[in-house]
Amino acid sequence: MNAKGPSDKLIRGATGDWEVVIGMEVHAQVASNAKLFSGASTAFGAAPNSHVSLVDAAMPGMLPVINEECVRQAIRTGLGLKAQINLRSVFDRKNYFYPDLPQGYQISQYKAPVVGEGEVVVDLDGGGSVTIGIERLHLEQDAGKSLHDRHPTMSYVDLNRSGVALMEIVSKPDLRSAEEAKAFITKLRSILRYLGTCDGDMEKGSLRADVNVSVRKPGDPLGTRCEIKNVNSIRFIGAAIDYEARRQIEIIEEGGVIEQETRLFDPGRGETRPMRTKEEAHDYRYFPDPDLLPLEFDQAYVDALAAHLPELPHARKARFVGGFGLSAYDAGVLVAERETADYFEAVAKGRDAKAAANWVINELFGRLNKEGKDIKASPVTAGQLGGMLDLIADGTISGKIAKDLFEILWTEGGDPRAIVSTRGMAQVTDLGAIEKLVDDIAAQNPDKVAQAKTNPKAIGWFVGQIMKSSGGKASPQAVNDILKRKLGL
Repeated sequence: MNAKGPSDKLIRGATGDWEVVIGMEVHAQVASNAKLFSGASTAFGAAPNSHVSLVDAAMPGMLPVINEECVRQAIRTGLGLKAQINLRSVFDRKNYFYPDLPQGYQISQYKAPVVGEGEVVVDLDGGGSVTIGIERLHLEQDAGKSLHDRHPTMSYVDLNRSGVALMEIVSKPDLRSAEEAKAFITKLRSILRYLGTCDGDMEKGSLRADVNVSVRKPGDPLGTRCEIKNVNSIRFIGAAIDYEARRQIEIIEEGGVIEQETRLFDPGRGETRPMRTKEEAHDYRYFPDPDLLPLEFDQAYVDALAAHLPELPHARKARFVGGFGLSAYDAGVLVAERETADYFEAVAKGRDAKAAANWVINELFGRLNKEGKDIKASPVTAGQLGGMLDLIADGTISGKIAKDLFEILWTEGGDPRAIVSTRGMAQVTDLGAIEKLVDDIAAQNPDKVAQAKTNPKAIGWFVGQIMKSSGGKASPQAVNDILKRKLGL
């Protein structure tokens, strides 16, 4: 079900409401040590033109040879998208000139891709979800990179990326707002990272999106779309959509016509600007690549890959809600990254899952965010945090002491139970000792005693004084029980 009605997603214009229609073409770099058609390395950050084979440089007579690992990763991704896997697909040549495309064409897939229709279920803020259709996933090789800042009058070309395998994942035009688009790319990135088929690092260009945007009056046919190329940040995707939708609405309302074109997003100005007139498929003169046979495999090959897929975020979230009793929000936060979900499960195993979730989300994530670290760099291991929860559960320490212990674990490490023992951090559960504290404070403050008897909420003052006197070690439960008995509440 959708969390919002259609009217909530409409954009108000001078002539009434408008609907934005969005489709995305996501380019995900395949997690593979070698390129799609050569053995050259795909490692990021190498010196320019140091990871280039003769095939990548399009030297005469060089023939492409398919990398099976890239095919496996594409099929696994298709399975993760609940998509049709095509047992026979064809590689085509997509012809266009670009300075960093040595062959003068890109080897891609056109009419017969390796993966067909699928879907992604996207959870939305405020509850509810929307299902976004996947049109296709095809394999293709990346181009190189033009460098314009190395020389005042010349551009340099780095071919390290040339031939790197990409999965182009094409959505159907099912998205209806910038927020939905951002949620879609976030969920898709999470799926890819769970599968291990793409690292999803948008800063390094491993995941980038072409965003197709058009507007129409509700119920009208689809409008003319503009494509915003190579957007490499989830936040920029949202900003580009918002700007482009407004731009198109203003043009139409002023009597103009939208030209089908390719545009770029300028994050500095927060606006899109024209790049070139949008090509149609026939402009690329696709034809089957004569150097590559059709790609064929059998269903048993697909089934073997399907049998070893990891549990994906949507299923894991449902298990955290149904099995652990977590809220949908907490479960969604925990499953966003596979490493985070693994950490939580290790902490929660055999323990109170809700308490584990609270500590992971509030204390651990809060500290990680403050220090700019991810879960893999956490100084507190899942075993240490689990051990601390055990101490809370068996009454050895209180929640307040636990925060002090967490700080020690973060800065110094160590075994939680040993730290509590050697530093005398265990909470006082000796009822006689607590009773003496209660009697002493009551004797010194008869006015507060009288006040508490007429207003039971005033008992909080006594709790605070006793916790202060005990150095925060008195058992809060024991303190409350004894106070109520002594004050006749």
